[in-house]
Amino acid sequence: MLGQPQTAEFDHLASIIYYRVEDIQAAHETLCARGVQFEAGPRLVHKAHDHDLWLAFFRDVEGNLLALMSEVPHP
Repeated sequence: MLGQPQTAEFDHLASIIYYRVEDIQAAHETLCARGVQFEAGPRLVHKAHDHDLWLAFFRDVEGNLLALMSEVPHP
């Protein structure tokens, strides 16, 4: 997913890369155990009619912002 920066903090010559994962909680736990520092834990950011969108942001070793993204279908 590519998007426009929503605040001045992110308005620079870079893009946020979103990694789609099936289970964002498990991916977050695995990466935390491997030393990845997240900005915050997974958060529900959007409710659609058929799924919920969850995101969790982290930075690479050069300070670039990256994210995990999960579309969780409704039962």
